[in-house]
Amino acid sequence: MSTPHTTPARDARLTTLVALARLLERIEQSPRARDAAAYRLLVQRIQAVLAEDLPDDGRRALLEAFPGTAEIYENLHYARAGLSRSPLDLSVATEMRAADLLARVAQAGPAADA
Repeated sequence: MSTPHTTPARDARLTTLVALARLLERIEQSPRARDAAAYRLLVQRIQAVLAEDLPDDGRRALLEAFPGTAEIYENLHYARAGLSRSPLDLSVATEMRAADLLARVAQAGPAADA
């Protein structure tokens, strides 16, 4: 039985996304080499489902449970929301390290050709 906020189709899409997210986590945690084409296809399928109408509470819970899928979601919405799902401290620290690195590279000047 579906709740007023979901429909069977939305529930099915969420179930599909859970299965894809689990597969992505297993692949990313595996020490075995990945097939690039298969990995790309999996990410594209996740992107397609994330672009569909999903129940907000279900999507939010899924993104909290599956970091790889959350990263894909964040990348899809980066232009509008930035690193909205990343912890603020981590985002700020990363930006500061990047700015520091760029400043050091600029001070070092161009590399001498050998």
